Amino acid sequence: MRLSPADRDLVTAAVTRAEAPSDGEIVTVVAQRSDAYRDVALHWAVLAMLGALALLAWRPALADPLVALFAEPWDPVTPTGALLVSALLAEVLVFLLVRAALAGDAARMALTPGATKARRVRRRARELFRTATEQRTRASTGVLLYLSLAERRAEIVAERGIHARVAPEEWGEAMAALLRELRAGRPGEGMAAAVERVGAVLAQHFPRSADDINELPDRLIEL
Repeated sequence: MRLSPADRDLVTAAVTRAEAPSDGEIVTVVAQRSDAYRDVALHWAVLAMLGALALLAWRPALADPLVALFAEPWDPVTPTGALLVSALLAEVLVFLLVRAALAGDAARMALTPGATKARRVRRRARELFRTATEQRTRASTGVLLYLSLAERRAEIVAERGIHARVAPEEWGEAMAALLRELRAGRPGEGMAAAVERVGAVLAQHFPRSADDINELPDRLIEL
């Protein structure tokens, strides 16, 4: 899922309109993903490797084809060394197969728990907030609206001046509007709708001052 030039123009125009009646500054960021989740692939590979070892312990006969590579067929008792080498080889093969299967982004994303995605998106949003928004406005009235497309998750992060007056629940309508359009495959319209609602909250708590200026860029930032 990607944004079109029309989506970019739509979001930029929405930011300009939303900021007009308030002292607030809205920064919009859209990322293709918030993390590569390579550690998740490693965790699954290790889990599969241990599962293979447990399976061999439960059904040792499954290792016979591998044992035959290291033990002579006429031996009355399978040497312990052949069993251990076979188990180790099976673990290595399973580990490599799972890592190869999860080399693609789509596979890793599908097997990443939702809670992990939520934490990574939130962490990335806060990192970007510190870089692009925090302490860049005179009255600490900056808000970051962040959307991560691969995870289909979004975050709203606000400066301390806003936190003092706006309860986190007040952003709920903006988040709902964004995610509703995102599920319908319209991320640009979702961002524009969320910006509109964020602007309404800012206008209520921070009406525009006579000397207000545009301190942060209105354009959509894509990563």
